[in-house]
Amino acid sequence: MNKEKQNIVPELRFPEFLGDGQWEKKNLEEKMELSSGYAFKSKEISEDSSGIPLLRGINITEGYIRHNPKIDRYFLGNIQGLQKHLIKINDLVIGMDGSKVGKNSALVTESDTGSLLIQRVARLRAKNNSTIQFIFQHINSSIFHKYVDKVNTSSGIPHISSKQIKEFQIGFPPTDKEQQKIANCLSSLDNLITAETEKLAHLKDHKKGLLQQLFPANGKRVPQFRFPEFVGDGDWEETTLEKVADYENGKAHEKEISATGKYKVVNSKFISTDGTVVKYTDSANLEAKIGDILMVLSDIPNGKAIAKCFYVDKDDIYTVNQRICKITPTDIDNKFLFYIQNRNSYFLAFDDGVKQTNLRKDTVLSFPFLKPKKPKEQQKIADTLSSADELIQSQTEKIAALKEHKKSLMQQLFPNIK
Repeated sequence: MNKEKQNIVPELRFPEFLGDGQWEKKNLEEKMELSSGYAFKSKEISEDSSGIPLLRGINITEGYIRHNPKIDRYFLGNIQGLQKHLIKINDLVIGMDGSKVGKNSALVTESDTGSLLIQRVARLRAKNNSTIQFIFQHINSSIFHKYVDKVNTSSGIPHISSKQIKEFQIGFPPTDKEQQKIANCLSSLDNLITAETEKLAHLKDHKKGLLQQLFPANGKRVPQFRFPEFVGDGDWEETTLEKVADYENGKAHEKEISATGKYKVVNSKFISTDGTVVKYTDSANLEAKIGDILMVLSDIPNGKAIAKCFYVDKDDIYTVNQRICKITPTDIDNKFLFYIQNRNSYFLAFDDGVKQTNLRKDTVLSFPFLKPKKPKEQQKIADTLSSADELIQSQTEKIAALKEHKKSLMQQLFPNIK
């Protein structure tokens, strides 16, 4: 018995296309030309920027082609015979290998043209711009990501083949105009998300600048910038963590983890991901209180978590795991201490880049730093930095909401293909 033909119509359709009939399911190869890059020999690849830039999978991330002196590579040989591997504007490129396979795709812009496509990067070209932009929205979405997860059966490095990309199925509207309208709608959201992401980067840079100006530089005893009311208050005073706070090591919770536990277990993963990766327990073996500072004591060489701190802003929520210490300020503004202690260069110097870093209690308590003599100045600095953090958090949530809105919109604008 023949299977019933699927009725392909999106949940949401622009009014001017309501009478245009059903969409049609097609494989990508029916709409596009697919090719992969050239297999350059290692001796042909250089870091010399006088050569022709190469487009590798590492240059493609979440919809954009990114250039960085640390990762960019160049071809210094003769380009004759390699012109077919040069990328052009509106080429759709997809990295075919790596942990983020399927998530590293981008449309080539004018500034990226002229690069040579390297092996294991796929290039898709369409007959018209409306089609390529429409397909790009599918490729750079969870629709394609889920497809890649399904077809990738590699036990080693994740990868996707040219054949699998060609077989990816998409629903196409009857007219190019409807394709273009959908692509334009989603592209405008992409542009908004990009603009808001750039704003977030500026906010983070602003905070970084504040940290540099509000705390004394090495060898100085006053900061570069000081609030007017404290200019005549003299040098900051030397102290150590032991003189201004109490210390306690976290306790093991691994055997008491519960999916529905009352407390959040603060471990290195929790702190390094800013609280997005959470385990729960009903056993508060070392409960944290408002104003406590929790710091990571152990990390791999060159890790990003060592000495990273978490500020406790609520009671009866958090319990401290092993390899995390709890710092309870006694003679210093809590938030001021958090900002000066978080990833401080004193602690980072114990990471030799070779072996695991483990900060001991005496090492932490010996942490030397300068502080203003007046609590009001400490508080003013802390409040300024807290305000910057609030703006960053608000902007981060705004971007997340926009991305969720786009995801929801795509689910409605694209029909479910079975």
